[in-house]
Amino acid sequence: MTALSPTIRTDDEIFDELLPEEDEQRSAARRVAGVIGHVLGQTVWRCAALVLFALLWEFGPKYLLDPSARVFLPPLHEDLQAGWRLLRNGQLETDLGASLKRAAIGFGGAIVIAVPLGVVIAWYRPVQRFLNPLLELFRNTAALALLPVFVLLLGIGELSKDTIVAYAATFPILLNTIAGVRAVDPLLVRAARSLGLSSPRLFVKVVLPSALPTIFTGIRMAGASAILVLIAAEMVGAKAGLGFLIMNAQNSFQMPDMYAGILATAVVGTVVNYGLVLLERHFSRWRGDIAAR
Repeated sequence: MTALSPTIRTDDEIFDELLPEEDEQRSAARRVAGVIGHVLGQTVWRCAALVLFALLWEFGPKYLLDPSARVFLPPLHEDLQAGWRLLRNGQLETDLGASLKRAAIGFGGAIVIAVPLGVVIAWYRPVQRFLNPLLELFRNTAALALLPVFVLLLGIGELSKDTIVAYAATFPILLNTIAGVRAVDPLLVRAARSLGLSSPRLFVKVVLPSALPTIFTGIRMAGASAILVLIAAEMVGAKAGLGFLIMNAQNSFQMPDMYAGILATAVVGTVVNYGLVLLERHFSRWRGDIAAR
């Protein structure tokens, strides 16, 4: 018997076997670096306009305005310092809480009223023909134009502010609900009825899911309208709120405090809009599931 001699592998053979694995690791690292670079590039591009606006706000009053006009437009860092001071002494927290409470009551009431009413108006033609002239009249009447009426009838307390916010938020939700229900595919309705679905289940299973993206568009529009009207309403007879903070700072000639209140309003509006977008994506996931099949 002859003994089996061990196979001797050269360094070149070992290097050739390891080379594909190293190339794969390098290509994976390049892909990861490319994805990170793409994300960073997109983030920088999206924030570029905001950064330029902040730089203009910071250095514009010093280099572009007359010294007498700089009092009315302080640099950004002074406004941020004023906001931090208001946050530390609790005033901003109090005003923000009051505004959010009024917005939640009025906005929630608008959703409760507008969505069912919009479904009824869109689904039943006689109701639509009966209410359409009245809706056209009120939808073209600015909510701020009716602010004195609300104050005279309901007083300068919380009820008038909650009611006018609900009024301002109702019509965007109502009109988009009507449009969304009207746009539901009739074939889906016929198919659901052929399967024996009752009217309540038809609304829940077919009509509302199909109209939900359009309804949420109206809700997002209503959120912006509600904040706008709320700030204006708080400037009249309120003792707390972001609108009261802005107006009181202006009357006291405290410009940094005024701009701090404006910045707080902008942040609140952005956060509310982003939250509504997340809710819309959550309740509209079924559309993506259907498209992926």
